[in-house]
Formats: sequence, structure tokens, C-alpha cells
Amino acid sequence: QVQLAESGGGSVQAGGSVRLSCAASGDIRVGSCMGWFRQAPGRARERVAVARIGEGAHTYADPVNGRFTMSEDTPENTVYLQMNSLKPDDTAMYYCAARLGYFTYALCRNLSPKDFTSWGQGTQVTVSS
Repeated sequence: QVQLAESGGGSVQAGGSVRLSCAASGDIRVGSCMGWFRQAPGRARERVAVARIGEGAHTYADPVNGRFTMSEDTPENTVYLQMNSLKPDDTAMYYCAARLGYFTYALCRNLSPKDFTSWGQGTQVTVSS
């Protein structure tokens, strides 16, 4: 497993942007699955974006598709979530998660939250109208 630490959350007005970072304590190797999730009060944790390291492709949840962009800096063992055109419905605690190993992109895309083995503590994003 690897330790993950999110940063970059905060309060922003609707229409604004926030960039989240997730730093890993160890190597994020090609083939591992990385994901961003969020959880609002009273709601289930939902997947926001997922990637297979080294694939260069990402899958996004419908509510954020076209507004959020996930990226990776593998040498720095850091993943990012650029969030643009934020809406009040985007208010949530945001978490990054990892499943280390060597997996296919198809498998990474189909992982549920319980399949990820390493989680950060989360960073709060609050969007006001």
C-alpha cells in the first residue's frame, strides 16, 4: 500500500476553479489504478475520475465530464484534479485513492470504491452560489 495526501481544497464561488493534488508516499507505477472520489453529507461516496497510470486516458463521471480533468505526474508520484466551472452540487469532501499493481484500463474503469486499497484523508471543496 501507499500513503496518500490530498491538498488544494477550499471555498470558491460557483463558476470558479480549484486544483486538487494527491501526493503519494511511494512510487505510483505504470499499471496502477488511481481515482478521485467525493462524498457529500448524507450521500454515498461517488467516483469522480479514474485513470490507469501510464495509459494516458481517464474516465469521468457524467456530472463532471467536460469540467474536471485528472492528470498524473508520475516522476513526482502526484495526481491532480483540475475542477473548472464549479457548481454548488460539487460541494463535497474529495478523496484520492489507489489500487497498486498491474491492471488493465478496463479494470481500472470498473473498480468500485471498495476495490481501492489506499485512501487519503480527503480535502473539502465548498462551492457557494
